[in-house]
Amino acid sequence: MKYPKIIITGPFNSGKTELVKNLSDIKVVETEQILGKEKTLDKHTTTVVMDFGRVTLDNDMIVYLFGTPGQDRFDFMWEILSKNMIGFVVMIDSTQRDLSLAKDILKFFKEKSDVPYIIAANKKDLFGAFDNEYIRENLNIPKNIEIVPCIATDRNSCINVLIKILEKINC
Repeated sequence: MKYPKIIITGPFNSGKTELVKNLSDIKVVETEQILGKEKTLDKHTTTVVMDFGRVTLDNDMIVYLFGTPGQDRFDFMWEILSKNMIGFVVMIDSTQRDLSLAKDILKFFKEKSDVPYIIAANKKDLFGAFDNEYIRENLNIPKNIEIVPCIATDRNSCINVLIKILEKINC
């Protein structure tokens, strides 16, 4: 039996928890806390430790999904969660112009391990979502890194993200 560990990371409110929930076969273990000053119109909680989900692919493989906190004040968890990962997904909110935190998170995880990764450009269904070239340029990623359009509230879209990272990992 194989138990690969995939990290789902990215900035606050990019859709990490929703992606893990839509992929998991089990009830997701969440560590959500009520937001303070960061409160937005559509989000009142934030992940402070991790989200944990599990996806059974077949009789020989169960994928463990670990969603990271998206705020850099919880970056100590990035270090802990990155141990033994075989790949990672950087979720971004494709409607956000400022991708500087996503760029910092990407740099952190790339420095931790030389494992495959993809970018999941979430909220592609919303007005004002930036195209992949804008995202690629602002994250300063090479052409061989795949940017996968995503709608984290749509299970099929989430499955597509999982398939893409598993293809990169060669699972």
